Amino acid sequence: MALEITDSNVQELLDSGKPVVIDFWAPWCGPCKMVGPIIEELAQEYEGQVIIGKCDVDENSDLPASYGIRNIPTILFFKNGELAGKHVGAASKIVLADKIKALL
Repeated sequence: MALEITDSNVQELLDSGKPVVIDFWAPWCGPCKMVGPIIEELAQEYEGQVIIGKCDVDENSDLPASYGIRNIPTILFFKNGELAGKHVGAASKIVLADKIKALL
């Protein structure tokens, strides 16, 4: 299951030493609803290897602002605590899985 990533817990996750994937979303966003189940599947498939979570932009404003998130869904990919990739808009599971594999 994808973790809930918030303004307050993100730094701890980025400092974990594992790759981190953050899906920025909102409950009212149609494309986010399409990506959501894919994120959940990937979280299960890469459990223990990659931290995969979701950040609700309506409940957390500091984190999206710090990365200049203006459109959702936006998915950020981190390696060694540093931003390593970004995908804006809906995407297929294959596209996202390829980006995750590149982090490993």
